[in-house]
Amino acid sequence: MNWRCDVQNFEPDVKISLTRVGVTNLKKLVRLRRTNKRPIILLSTFEVFVNLPSSQKGIHMSRNPEVIEGIIDEALEMESYEMETICEEIVKRLFEKHEYATEAEVFMVSDFMTKEKSPISGKYSQEIHKIMGGAKGVKKDDNIELTKIVGAEVVGITACPCAQNLIKEMCIKNLKEKGFSDEDIDKILDSVIFATHNQRGIGRIILEVPTGYDIEIMDIIDIIKKSMSAEIYGILKRADEAYVVEKSHKKPMFVEDCVREMAKRLVEKFKHLPDETKVLIRQVNMESIHRHDAFAEKVATLGELRRELDNI
Repeated sequence: MNWRCDVQNFEPDVKISLTRVGVTNLKKLVRLRRTNKRPIILLSTFEVFVNLPSSQKGIHMSRNPEVIEGIIDEALEMESYEMETICEEIVKRLFEKHEYATEAEVFMVSDFMTKEKSPISGKYSQEIHKIMGGAKGVKKDDNIELTKIVGAEVVGITACPCAQNLIKEMCIKNLKEKGFSDEDIDKILDSVIFATHNQRGIGRIILEVPTGYDIEIMDIIDIIKKSMSAEIYGILKRADEAYVVEKSHKKPMFVEDCVREMAKRLVEKFKHLPDETKVLIRQVNMESIHRHDAFAEKVATLGELRRELDNI
């Protein structure tokens, strides 16, 4: 008698379908080749899921990392490859391995190193951003509809407009009490930068778009950088520090301002993407004088963002 069987294929005691079942926190080293350039090496963390019908007790959990290993090995042999393309291939293989699944999803997050130059001294340093890639697949009959996911997370600095305005009002009051004329006060206000408290801001943009549309990850990183009060750098000389502090205080921004600025720049940059592109924009500011962090988020389609901005 053959005692071997796949318990996963049994019917469950509670017959409820599950939206996503799979593995998370799966770390793999991914090498992306580029034409005429050095390859990009990424330490990536994967999430891999399929849906599960109510008639099946479980998925074959070991098959998910097995699929990823095979696809990454193939990617190493190719001349050029993108994160989201790897994920699309994994989704296709998931459907082959999990015949019962009608939905599959892969998401990967990697540390991505870029070379940045400080604004005044021109000193170069390595800066790390997080980049995201992924794919979702829906199986209908014998066809698989694929969408790809591209995103990034960047750290910058913001300056609080509210506290800065309070300091400005206090300074104006003090100057008037000391006998300065309104004309002199206006000259002083034009010549100085008012103090405020700062936050280290974390901006994130994730786009979910039908396959066939190109998205340059550096464009997303650049949008996030420019949507805060100032960029931050690994190496800063004294002149650089003064520049960053001055720049951030000349452009104070609430957490809400950052999200709205990212949305505006996205619409301006990605005119070629279809209206049905899904957009997630998020900003978290780690407060320096509060115990809490500030949070803002916008979830919409690109078409909805375009219509909102057209009505301004």
